[in-house]
Amino acid sequence: MTIGAQEAPLPFNLTDLDRQILAQTDDEFRPHTWDELKHIIAQHRLDVLKRKPSDLRRYLKWSSETKAKYGSVPNYVMEERLGWNPLPTSTPETGPRFAVQDPVPFENAADYRIMPNDWPYGMDPGIRHLIVWLKGRLDSEPTRGDMTPKSRQQIQAFIQKTFVDRVEGLPGAGEKVMWFKNWTALQSVPGMEHVHVLVRDVPQEIIDEWTDGETMKQD
Repeated sequence: MTIGAQEAPLPFNLTDLDRQILAQTDDEFRPHTWDELKHIIAQHRLDVLKRKPSDLRRYLKWSSETKAKYGSVPNYVMEERLGWNPLPTSTPETGPRFAVQDPVPFENAADYRIMPNDWPYGMDPGIRHLIVWLKGRLDSEPTRGDMTPKSRQQIQAFIQKTFVDRVEGLPGAGEKVMWFKNWTALQSVPGMEHVHVLVRDVPQEIIDEWTDGETMKQD
């Protein structure tokens, strides 16, 4: 089921940050460090997260082509990445809605899926970017769609149980997991609930446990 087609953006529909990055070469680009990411998340400056110039060019091209083919990026994610079918009652205004096994977010593993971010930000080697996709909705405040105290607590409890506890015992375990959630205006896949998770120097076998061996897909 397709939820509301969106017009593909013009190739020059860029933010100031996009233009700044595209003016650089990959050699000139300075990737985000772990400490910098920690500061960005703590200050809620998620709008300054950036991709490597070559990745940004490919992402913009992919995004435009994907919207032209599928109607929207959420439609692509539902059909090609998650295999989730939205309820017939879903509309462009509500975004995709899904049947859930448990109305409480994260309580049933069938209601969420952990996957690698197909288009991660430009970060130091060893930092991996995962996304937790949810069928249900988290509470959000009405002005710009940021988290409420309740939804923040629900996410934090899930991150602790699923990610932090899993890497306990590894060297530097206390500095291996961070998370954030974009408010609505910044979401590259609006209408589909998701949480970003960053992990550092985590063995591939643990990554595969979280993602069921899923790999990045950029076509």
